[in-house]
Amino acid sequence: MPLVSMRDMLNKAKDEGYAVGQFNLNNLEYAQAILQAAEEEQSPVIIGVSEGAAKYCGGFNVAVAMIDSLMEAYGTTVPVAIHLDHGSSFAKCAEAIHAGFTSVMIDASHEPLEDNIAVTQKVVELAHLHGVSVEAELGRVGGQEDDIIVEDAEAAYAIPSECERLVEETNVDCFAPALGSVHGPYKGEPNLGFDRMEEVQKLTGVPLVLHGGTGIPTHDIQKAISLGTAKINVNTENQIAQAQEVRRVLDENPELYDPRKYIGPGREKIKETVIGKMREFGSSQKA
Repeated sequence: MPLVSMRDMLNKAKDEGYAVGQFNLNNLEYAQAILQAAEEEQSPVIIGVSEGAAKYCGGFNVAVAMIDSLMEAYGTTVPVAIHLDHGSSFAKCAEAIHAGFTSVMIDASHEPLEDNIAVTQKVVELAHLHGVSVEAELGRVGGQEDDIIVEDAEAAYAIPSECERLVEETNVDCFAPALGSVHGPYKGEPNLGFDRMEEVQKLTGVPLVLHGGTGIPTHDIQKAISLGTAKINVNTENQIAQAQEVRRVLDENPELYDPRKYIGPGREKIKETVIGKMREFGSSQKA
């Protein structure tokens, strides 16, 4: 099955009351684990690729080729989107689109609203010409994403009226309002702004995106889904699971040096974690 955009899978998820997970690619093993989990669970899936991860892998073209080749090798039958996570500029989004990404996020949330809308409009115009879906963001999600750090105290909640304007004027396919989630581990209990989430959903009508899905309790996940959240991003939880398993294997086998023997078990932990999230988000058997 060829790569697809996020548009149809997220609209279906919103209408049917579940969320599709975005699981970030960090290297080959992540791509393998995510695709294997999706096929086993018969779940649609979004593979997120940050600019930093793409650079680590060798570029946008390499990331797309890796996913395409694995899907062919595995005989993947479920819907898979490859999504640029936190695209920093129109140029980077364009580069990803021309490399074969089926979805992009333009993150101009650090810019004034007028500038955010202007660059998002440009990205949407190009992306939709190529059948590529677009995600935008307003407000500031706390924590760290690649090399960008936002202290929790600096994270700003999105203003509903501004969300409505951005979505209406740009025609984005999904929207990430900053409502209290963070990238990376939480320092204390998550405190999501559900009242504002509900208001944003009513004003915009598009599928909402929850960044920083690691560490959010299941009851909060379920409530967010009930309020129109159709895409939930997870990366840190997979990274922690993999790292813990690699450390365990190497601690128990200090003479081990074949990377397949310790990275392989780490890959299985990523897969287990992804499967758990798919079941939690309700996307299993929804392909």
